[in-house]
Amino acid sequence: MGFLDIRNVTKSYGSVEVLHQVDIEVQEGEFLVLVGPSGCGKSTLLNMIAGLEGITGGEIAIRDKVVNGVHPSKRNIAMVFQSYALYPNMTVAQNITFGLEMHGIPKPDREKAMASVAGLLQIGDLLGRKPGQLSGGQRQRVAMGRALVRDPDVFLFDEPLSNLDAKLRVDMRTEIKKLHQKLGTTIVYVTHDQIEAMTLSTRIAVMYDGYVQQLGTPKDIYDSPANLFVATFMGSPAMNVLPSKLVERDGALHVLVSDSDGRELALRVENAPASYAAYKDREVLLGIRPEAITDPDGADRNARNVRPMTNTVGVTEPAGADTFVTMALSGKDCIARMRADAEVHPGQPFDFAVNMDKAVLFDPKTEDRIA
Repeated sequence: MGFLDIRNVTKSYGSVEVLHQVDIEVQEGEFLVLVGPSGCGKSTLLNMIAGLEGITGGEIAIRDKVVNGVHPSKRNIAMVFQSYALYPNMTVAQNITFGLEMHGIPKPDREKAMASVAGLLQIGDLLGRKPGQLSGGQRQRVAMGRALVRDPDVFLFDEPLSNLDAKLRVDMRTEIKKLHQKLGTTIVYVTHDQIEAMTLSTRIAVMYDGYVQQLGTPKDIYDSPANLFVATFMGSPAMNVLPSKLVERDGALHVLVSDSDGRELALRVENAPASYAAYKDREVLLGIRPEAITDPDGADRNARNVRPMTNTVGVTEPAGADTFVTMALSGKDCIARMRADAEVHPGQPFDFAVNMDKAVLFDPKTEDRIA
C-alpha cells in the first residue's frame, strides 16, 4: 500500500470514458511524473487527486484514507499551476501566507513559515513586490512557496514550467530537483515534456489515450519500453524503429535489415530472451536508440555485443557535443549519435558500430515489446 493510492480509477464524461482503470501506488517521498501528449488524461488524473474533478469509478486514498468526494480543502494537498494563479493585488508575502491566514494560523506562525520558505527558494528580497513586478521564473518560485508553506502531504504540479523560456525551464527544473532532494516531499508532476519526466522523476507513468502505457523508473522506461508508443515518445531523438526479420544463422539469432542500397545486413543477437524463439523467421520491428549506433571508437567499451555495419551517410547535423548522422536502414531514416569529432561525410560510406545489447524487438501487430 502506498502513501498515495490510485486504485482502478476511471473517469467518464457521459458515455465517453477518458481514463481507464488507472492503478498507481505512490510511496512517501516519491517523485512521480505523469507524462504524455495533450489529451492523454494526465491533467484529468491530477485534478482527480486534487479533488477538482469527480471520480467515476475506483478510489483515491491519501495516507490510507479514501478521499473520494472529500473537498479539495480537506485533502491536505497543495497544487502549483501552469498559470501561477497569483493574486495580482497582493504582495509576494501576502500571496504566500494567504492560505495560512484563511486556515486561521496565527500571524507569528505565518511569518515564521514564510521566512523559512523564502530562504529555501531565495525570494526573500521579493516579498514586498507584487506579481506584475516579477519575471516568469520569480512568479513560479512564489507559486511554489505558496504550496510549500502549507506543508501538505502531497504536492501536485500541473505543467509548472511550460510558460518559461528554454533556459529558464532548465534552471527551474534543477531547482525543483534540489527542492525534492532536500525536503523529501511526495510529488505528482504532470508534463508533456519527456526530458522533464526523465530528469525529475523517481518513477514515470507514460500515458496515452487514457491508459497508463508503462509505469517504471526512468531507466526502465528508456531502456525497456513496453510498446512502440513509449519507445518513440520517450527520448530525444526518438528510438529508431526499423522493419526487420528475425532469423537463425550459424546457431545464433540475427536481425536482418537492409542498407541504403537495399543490401541485406545481419545483426547478431546474443543472450536473447526465450520469447524470441516464437518469432524466428517472422517479421519484427527492431528498436535501437541513436546513441547505440556510433563510430567504432565511440562504442561502449562495456558492451558485449557491438556489431559492425557499413552504410552510406545521408545527412550530418553537428550539435555541439554530438554529431547526429541520418542514414537509410530498411527504407526508414535511422539516426546515429556520434562524437563531435567523428569523421563522417554526407554521401560517403561509413563503418558504424551497433550496440546490440541495447536493441529491443517489437511485435508489428500488437506493437508490444517482445520480452
